[in-house]
Order: sequence, then structure tokens, then C-alpha cells
Amino acid sequence: MWKRKVVRRHMRMFMNIWPPFLGAGIRVKRLQPDWKEIDVEMKLHGWNSNYVGTHYGGSLYSMADPFYMLMLIENLGRDYIVWDKSASIRFRTPGRGAVSVSFRLTDDEIAGIREALKKEEKIDRTFQAEIKDESGAVVAEVQKVVHIRKKKA
Repeated sequence: MWKRKVVRRHMRMFMNIWPPFLGAGIRVKRLQPDWKEIDVEMKLHGWNSNYVGTHYGGSLYSMADPFYMLMLIENLGRDYIVWDKSASIRFRTPGRGAVSVSFRLTDDEIAGIREALKKEEKIDRTFQAEIKDESGAVVAEVQKVVHIRKKKA
């Protein structure tokens, strides 16, 4: 149990040195202790840009990939199984400079999931996130479908 507490306490640091994030220049800037708010940033570098000098699409997607699943795992607890089921990204404008994305999970959303799983064996929930540039313009929209079910007794 103590290992889990140490990992949770230092999770932002672990995420920032995780090879896919480190290599893409992705930084978790803020991770609330309750796992309901996470802010992520990525600056444009030579190693995360594409042929035309804008953010590489795979790096933009990586910014949004794991967070809703992790937030739900931490907020629902060990009695639930949470998996990413599908994802899509829609590029709106070329990403230049620093880009950021914020993830939010409300108490009502968590309660709604628990309530739905009292009636159904498994559910899917769709979450949206917008990756924005420094001016606030939307660079990409990410949609994540997360599969959730209660563990069998």
C-alpha cells in the first residue's frame, strides 16, 4: 500500500519522464491530488514537429491519450475496471508554439457513472478535450471513449 501512495504522490514527475511524453516534449503542468483536474503542455521543438514545421499530429494526440482513463481509475477506485475503448482527433488549425490541454472530471460525472453501473453491467462514456495554442485558438479536438465496468466479486 505504501508503494501506491509514493507513486501517487510523485505521479506528475513520473509522467513527465515517461519516455513517450519526454520524447515528445509533453509536460504535465498540473495534477490535482484528487485526480479531477490535469493540465498538459507541449512546446514546439525540432523533435516534435512535422515536415512543414508545425506540431506533429501523433504528439498532439499523445497529449490527450491517457488522462481520462487515469482520472477515472483514480476516482472510481479499485472496484472498477476502466479501459480506453476508442479515440479520434480532429485537427482544426496548424499547431505552432506552445499548445496546452486541460482535463476536468466532475463529482457529478463520477456519481453518474457509479449510478449507471448499478443498472448496467458495463458502460461507455465519451469525453472531449480541446488542444489550444497560446492565443486560445483550438488546434485539435480529441474525443475519447472510455469503457467502464464494476469488477466481479
